[in-house]
Amino acid sequence: MRTLLSFFVLIFVSFSSALADSIPERDGWRVIATDKPYQALVDDLKAAIKAEKMLLVTQASASAGAKGRGLTIPGNRVMGVYRNDYAIRMLEASVAAGIEAPIRFYVTEDTGGTATLSWKTPSFVFAPYMEEGGDALAELAAELDGVFRTIADKAVASR
Repeated sequence: MRTLLSFFVLIFVSFSSALADSIPERDGWRVIATDKPYQALVDDLKAAIKAEKMLLVTQASASAGAKGRGLTIPGNRVMGVYRNDYAIRMLEASVAAGIEAPIRFYVTEDTGGTATLSWKTPSFVFAPYMEEGGDALAELAAELDGVFRTIADKAVASR
Protein backbone atom coordinates (compact mmCIF):
# COMPACT_ATOMS: atom_id res chain seq x y z
CA MET A 1 0.00 0.00 0.00
CA ARG A 2 2.80 2.41 0.92
CA THR A 3 4.54 1.74 -2.41
CA LEU A 4 1.34 2.43 -4.29
CA LEU A 5 0.81 5.69 -2.38
CA SER A 6 4.42 6.75 -3.10
CA PHE A 7 3.85 6.00 -6.78
CA PHE A 8 0.75 8.24 -6.93
CA VAL A 9 2.52 11.06 -5.06
CA LEU A 10 5.41 10.86 -7.52
CA ILE A 11 3.01 10.93 -10.49
CA PHE A 12 1.11 13.92 -9.03
CA VAL A 13 4.32 15.86 -8.35
CA SER A 14 5.58 15.12 -11.86
CA PHE A 15 2.23 16.14 -13.35
CA SER A 16 2.13 19.35 -11.30
CA SER A 17 5.65 20.26 -12.39
CA ALA A 18 4.79 19.62 -16.00
CA LEU A 19 1.73 21.84 -15.73
CA ALA A 20 3.62 24.65 -14.06
CA ASP A 21 6.09 25.34 -16.87
CA SER A 22 4.21 24.08 -19.91
CA ILE A 23 3.80 27.19 -22.08
CA PRO A 24 6.53 27.11 -24.73
CA GLU A 25 6.69 29.54 -27.62
CA ARG A 26 4.47 28.42 -30.50
CA ASP A 27 3.16 29.84 -33.77
CA GLY A 28 0.74 32.71 -33.27
CA TRP A 29 1.32 32.98 -29.52
CA ARG A 30 3.13 35.54 -27.43
CA VAL A 31 4.62 34.22 -24.21
CA ILE A 32 6.20 36.44 -21.57
CA ALA A 33 7.83 34.89 -18.52
CA THR A 34 7.83 37.33 -15.61
CA ASP A 35 9.38 37.59 -12.18
CA LYS A 36 5.96 38.39 -10.70
CA PRO A 37 4.07 36.02 -8.44
CA TYR A 38 0.94 34.50 -10.01
CA GLN A 39 -1.66 36.58 -8.14
CA ALA A 40 0.27 39.81 -8.73
CA LEU A 41 0.30 39.12 -12.47
CA VAL A 42 -3.43 38.35 -12.45
CA ASP A 43 -4.11 41.62 -10.59
CA ASP A 44 -1.81 43.63 -12.85
CA LEU A 45 -3.41 42.13 -15.96
CA LYS A 46 -6.86 43.14 -14.71
CA ALA A 47 -5.60 46.68 -14.12
CA ALA A 48 -3.98 46.83 -17.56
CA ILE A 49 -7.18 45.63 -19.25
CA LYS A 50 -9.11 48.39 -17.52
CA ALA A 51 -6.44 51.00 -18.32
CA GLU A 52 -6.77 50.19 -22.02
CA LYS A 53 -10.54 50.61 -21.78
CA MET A 54 -11.13 46.96 -22.62
CA LEU A 55 -13.48 44.68 -20.71
CA LEU A 56 -12.77 41.51 -18.80
CA VAL A 57 -15.63 39.49 -20.29
CA THR A 58 -14.88 35.98 -18.98
CA GLN A 59 -12.62 34.24 -16.46
CA ALA A 60 -11.95 30.60 -15.75
CA SER A 61 -9.44 28.97 -13.42
CA ALA A 62 -8.84 25.25 -13.04
CA SER A 63 -6.67 25.97 -9.99
CA ALA A 64 -9.54 27.82 -8.28
CA GLY A 65 -11.88 24.94 -9.12
CA ALA A 66 -9.37 22.40 -7.81
CA LYS A 67 -8.96 24.40 -4.60
CA GLY A 68 -12.72 24.15 -4.07
CA ARG A 69 -12.31 20.38 -4.25
CA GLY A 70 -9.44 20.40 -1.73
CA LEU A 71 -6.71 19.98 -4.36
CA THR A 72 -3.73 22.20 -5.06
CA ILE A 73 -2.38 22.64 -8.57
CA PRO A 74 -0.27 25.47 -10.03
CA GLY A 75 -2.25 28.66 -10.56
CA ASN A 76 -3.83 29.29 -13.95
CA ARG A 77 -6.43 31.71 -15.17
CA VAL A 78 -7.89 32.27 -18.62
CA MET A 79 -9.18 35.81 -19.04
CA GLY A 80 -11.39 36.71 -22.02
CA VAL A 81 -10.99 40.33 -23.11
CA TYR A 82 -13.03 42.29 -25.65
CA ARG A 83 -15.26 45.31 -26.15
CA ASN A 84 -18.57 45.79 -27.94
CA ASP A 85 -17.32 48.19 -30.63
CA TYR A 86 -14.72 45.61 -31.65
CA ALA A 87 -17.38 42.90 -31.62
CA ILE A 88 -19.60 44.88 -33.98
CA ARG A 89 -16.73 45.55 -36.40
CA MET A 90 -15.72 41.87 -36.26
CA LEU A 91 -19.25 40.68 -37.00
CA GLU A 92 -19.66 43.15 -39.85
CA ALA A 93 -16.56 41.60 -41.41
CA SER A 94 -17.24 37.94 -40.55
CA VAL A 95 -20.09 36.43 -38.56
CA ALA A 96 -18.14 33.16 -38.29
CA ALA A 97 -15.25 34.97 -36.56
CA GLY A 98 -17.65 35.75 -33.72
CA ILE A 99 -16.93 32.37 -32.17
CA GLU A 100 -13.42 33.58 -31.35
CA ALA A 101 -14.52 36.47 -29.12
CA PRO A 102 -13.52 37.24 -26.47
CA ILE A 103 -9.83 36.82 -27.16
CA ARG A 104 -8.03 35.32 -24.19
CA PHE A 105 -5.00 35.90 -22.04
CA TYR A 106 -3.60 32.97 -20.05
CA VAL A 107 -1.77 33.46 -16.75
CA THR A 108 0.11 30.41 -15.48
CA GLU A 109 2.05 29.87 -12.28
CA ASP A 110 5.59 28.60 -12.82
CA THR A 111 7.89 26.70 -10.54
CA GLY A 112 9.90 29.03 -8.37
CA GLY A 113 6.94 31.27 -7.59
CA THR A 114 6.84 33.29 -10.80
CA ALA A 115 4.16 33.52 -13.48
CA THR A 116 3.91 33.62 -17.26
CA LEU A 117 1.52 35.64 -19.44
CA SER A 118 0.50 34.09 -22.77
CA TRP A 119 -2.01 34.85 -25.50
CA LYS A 120 -2.80 34.02 -29.08
CA THR A 121 -2.46 37.18 -31.15
CA PRO A 122 -5.74 38.46 -32.57
CA SER A 123 -4.25 38.20 -36.09
CA PHE A 124 -3.60 34.51 -35.47
CA VAL A 125 -7.03 33.96 -33.91
CA PHE A 126 -8.82 35.58 -36.85
CA ALA A 127 -6.58 34.10 -39.59
CA PRO A 128 -9.07 31.36 -40.57
CA TYR A 129 -11.69 34.03 -41.34
CA MET A 130 -9.55 36.46 -43.39
CA GLU A 131 -10.81 35.35 -46.79
CA GLU A 132 -14.37 36.02 -45.66
CA GLY A 133 -13.58 39.09 -43.55
CA GLY A 134 -11.23 40.80 -45.99
CA ASP A 135 -9.46 44.06 -45.27
CA ALA A 136 -11.92 45.06 -42.54
CA LEU A 137 -11.10 41.99 -40.44
CA ALA A 138 -7.38 42.27 -41.17
CA GLU A 139 -7.39 45.91 -39.99
CA LEU A 140 -9.34 45.00 -36.86
CA ALA A 141 -6.98 42.13 -36.05
CA ALA A 142 -3.91 44.35 -36.50
CA GLU A 143 -5.45 47.00 -34.26
CA LEU A 144 -6.25 44.40 -31.61
CA ASP A 145 -2.71 43.00 -31.86
CA GLY A 146 -1.50 46.41 -30.68
CA VAL A 147 -4.12 46.66 -27.93
CA PHE A 148 -3.27 43.21 -26.57
CA ARG A 149 0.46 43.92 -26.73
CA THR A 150 -0.04 47.17 -24.80
CA ILE A 151 -2.11 45.38 -22.16
CA ALA A 152 0.57 42.70 -21.84
CA ASP A 153 3.38 45.26 -21.60
CA LYS A 154 1.56 47.11 -18.82
CA ALA A 155 0.73 43.89 -16.98
CA VAL A 156 4.29 42.56 -16.95
CA ALA A 157 5.97 45.89 -16.16
CA SER A 158 7.52 46.16 -12.71
CA ARG A 159 5.40 47.86 -10.12
